[in-house]
Amino acid sequence: MLITLDATPLLGPRTGIGRYVENLVRELPAAAARRGLAADVRVTTWTARGGRLSGLPSGVEQVGPRVPARMLRECWRRTQFPPIELLVGATDVFHGTNFVSPPTRGAREVVTIHDLTYALHAETVSAASLLYRELVPRALGRGAQVLTPTEVVAAAVRDHYSLPYAQVVAVPLGVEDAWFDAPPAESGWLRAHGLPDDYVVFVGSLDPRKNLPRLLEAHAVLRASVPGTPDLVLAGPAGREESLTRRPGVHLTGWLDDSELRSLVAGSRTLVLPSTDEGFGLPVLEALAAGRPVVISDLPVLHEVAGPHAVAAPPDDAEALADALSTALVGPDDAAARTARQAWASELTWARCADRTLDAYTA
Repeated sequence: MLITLDATPLLGPRTGIGRYVENLVRELPAAAARRGLAADVRVTTWTARGGRLSGLPSGVEQVGPRVPARMLRECWRRTQFPPIELLVGATDVFHGTNFVSPPTRGAREVVTIHDLTYALHAETVSAASLLYRELVPRALGRGAQVLTPTEVVAAAVRDHYSLPYAQVVAVPLGVEDAWFDAPPAESGWLRAHGLPDDYVVFVGSLDPRKNLPRLLEAHAVLRASVPGTPDLVLAGPAGREESLTRRPGVHLTGWLDDSELRSLVAGSRTLVLPSTDEGFGLPVLEALAAGRPVVISDLPVLHEVAGPHAVAAPPDDAEALADALSTALVGPDDAAARTARQAWASELTWARCADRTLDAYTA
């Protein structure tokens, strides 16, 4: 079986979707081997600049020409040309890992829809993401098999597009093993990066749905009412936004590599993700794997990911979010609490994600 995936999300800095694609590509060959399936995994990228990937797993080949993603999307939203086989050669399955699934001549068409932000909260997304409003229905009309990262998103996609139950399958994301034994950041490293020893952490971008202004407001409310409130550390793309540097008690990390990010989260008092919308919320799962408390928006999707191991607050209420942070900071954080969080997170692995993805390829 020839399996080809869109690996464009691996170009540039890793987002949550990039982490998904990276781990899926790494785990799929082993998933095929576990069931005795002869499978060749290949990847392609859609870009006119560069486009060559480094660090691919052994045996995974990159195929396809340099073609601008913008041009392809314009073609695919208007026509059934070019079919993917014209770009990458023969393939049995093509997996559009990031909302976009091209037409095929005969390959099984699989597309991951991470969330419905482009359809339900169009004012918060880029012009490129708005094209999903046209591209996704075209793929669904061709009968593409849909994967989503959570049952909540699966139900929403079925309802929004009036799809039969079997056409949409929830395939939860996973967490790398390194999160479970990540050491807390050392004081010397924190000082070298201008960070305090006592802090809560946000990992994410400046995307409007991440609700960062509300988090900053909630943290300021808590600082004003509770002396000794830990400072707030912003990591990920938000941790490189210099416009936020003049806020009292708020620190930016700058760029961090994976091991540094893991240690930063592992050393935090709690992780907070106050999003107004999410498809999964990978930082929540990663923080639980590191044994840390989490504060989340009161969204069904984040409850699905965190289970009973989170304190929730409405995303539009800064006072409530401040109260949730306060509750998490004084809640249990002994060995038993940490073990329970890690046990929950251990149920979601990238190997399991690959197994269930392969099920969709072969159904």
